[in-house]
Amino acid sequence: MEKSSFKERDGFVNANETNTIEVGGALFRWNREEGTFLFEEQDAILFWINSAFKTFLDTIEEVSGDENASIVLEITGFRQGLIVGEFFQKEGLVPEQVLQMLPGIYASAGWGQLEIVDYDNDKKTAVMRMTNSWEYRINKLQAKTGHGTFVPGHWAGVLSGLWKDHAGYRVTKSQLAGDEYCEFEYFLSDKEVTQNIHDLARKREQEEITKLEKLVEKRTEELSQLIREISSPIIPVLENIVVVPLLGTFHEKRSKELLEKIISRLPEYQSEYVLLDVTGLNENISEYTLFLFQQLISATSLLGMNTIIVGLSPAISVAITTSKHHNLSGAKCFANLKHGIHYALQQEGKRIV
Repeated sequence: MEKSSFKERDGFVNANETNTIEVGGALFRWNREEGTFLFEEQDAILFWINSAFKTFLDTIEEVSGDENASIVLEITGFRQGLIVGEFFQKEGLVPEQVLQMLPGIYASAGWGQLEIVDYDNDKKTAVMRMTNSWEYRINKLQAKTGHGTFVPGHWAGVLSGLWKDHAGYRVTKSQLAGDEYCEFEYFLSDKEVTQNIHDLARKREQEEITKLEKLVEKRTEELSQLIREISSPIIPVLENIVVVPLLGTFHEKRSKELLEKIISRLPEYQSEYVLLDVTGLNENISEYTLFLFQQLISATSLLGMNTIIVGLSPAISVAITTSKHHNLSGAKCFANLKHGIHYALQQEGKRIV
């Protein structure tokens, strides 16, 4: 039979007064004047799978991502199925009666062929098979290789409504994977399908926290490196005289890094005098800092240099004299940098004019 034009078909429908048909035990009713369509006396709508509905699902996945979309579809299918199961349960039908009715109803609605392979109402278990479900057809058009989540989630919702308890599921066979049909096993489960969306939210939250932690760690390392580079530089001020400002608080790692940096670079300047300017140190001076003084004095002495400590405050002076690392006999101490520079010049028979 040749495909008729829209004009021909429109005339045919107008000439036909019948607007209600029954297919597979399911009732379909159209009201063209109101532009409505009823399926089993409930408002319904028709979509073309190959175009409209595929585009709808493609858009959801594009906006939310495959993983998010999979969970959203699973939960949507579950909640829709729950409505179906609770409806039949309230009608007073036992699950076995409902499961006998559903294959015909769903096939009439274009969902595919449903087969109840096994059902045990006492153990609350079921095995269902679907062939050519609408989800499989769309997923095939999308060139997917993994099974969909809406349809198996939907039947989990139907059984949950019938059982008045939560049904979990596992997919044991998939047409997309090359099997003849999709097969789903159902059973009572402590974990609700809707919990998946909360798990996803926590997963996303943890991923964001991990990203932030890595970013903070990276920035901290960058700042630490910057501090290492700019803190306590070696500043040549006059011939044979360099100044090393000590700033902030020194812990074990920073003391070690500073000591290695100064000892490795001092020979480049060929200086006779090294002035350690402690003006910028925290007055709550640590043992590591005092030990650093001792190490620097010993190291510069071995390099043939003289160490001068300048910028001593009363608090730092007290800390030095009461510490076990107070033996700074190898270094001269002055209240400020100016006095230290004058002393170094005097030792070489020079003065600032």
